[in-house]
Amino acid sequence: MRKYLIGISAAALVALAAGCGGDDAGHDTGSEHGKNTSAPAESGAATEHNDQDVMFAQMMIPHHQQAVDMSTMAAQQAADAKVKDLAARIKDAQDPEIRQMTSMLEAWGESTSTEDMPGMDHGDHGSASGEGMMTPAEMQRLEKATGAEFDQMWLQMMIKHHQGALTMAQAQIEQGSNADATTLAKQITDSQQTEIDEMQKMLK
Repeated sequence: MRKYLIGISAAALVALAAGCGGDDAGHDTGSEHGKNTSAPAESGAATEHNDQDVMFAQMMIPHHQQAVDMSTMAAQQAADAKVKDLAARIKDAQDPEIRQMTSMLEAWGESTSTEDMPGMDHGDHGSASGEGMMTPAEMQRLEKATGAEFDQMWLQMMIKHHQGALTMAQAQIEQGSNADATTLAKQITDSQQTEIDEMQKMLK
């Protein structure tokens, strides 16, 4: 009788161990399956893009950089405190946007070099001239101006510059496929249209 009970107990322990092992294996398989399906989905959503997205980022980066350069000039050369204030706000807004677009291009595996940017005329000293951008000669004129002359020239040039950005942003909104790039284009449209209105009032 004692041997019989020992035999039953041993069999029960073996069965219990086998059952637990099966549960653990099933749990591990499900866990690994979850990890393998979620990561690629997130990666694909972040990198999905088309040619318009690439062109938007590649052309808007030097466009923004020129606005930053013009705003840096205003900090030293403008006479009107309102011009200085607006220039500072433009620089503060567009510097982070340059970094954001550069990160987008890197995530997409696209070039961040201005030499590789499509549809750009690099002109003298490597300066690009896209939608609404100033030519090298115009930038030199602005650099030499001071006081009230600078203020008027800067406002007129920056309005034209912003209008070019609106054209580029609208193309992205209509033709782009990357959600982050299109959201940025809408942000640029809203902020720069507001700044255009402000500058037009200042000119009057």
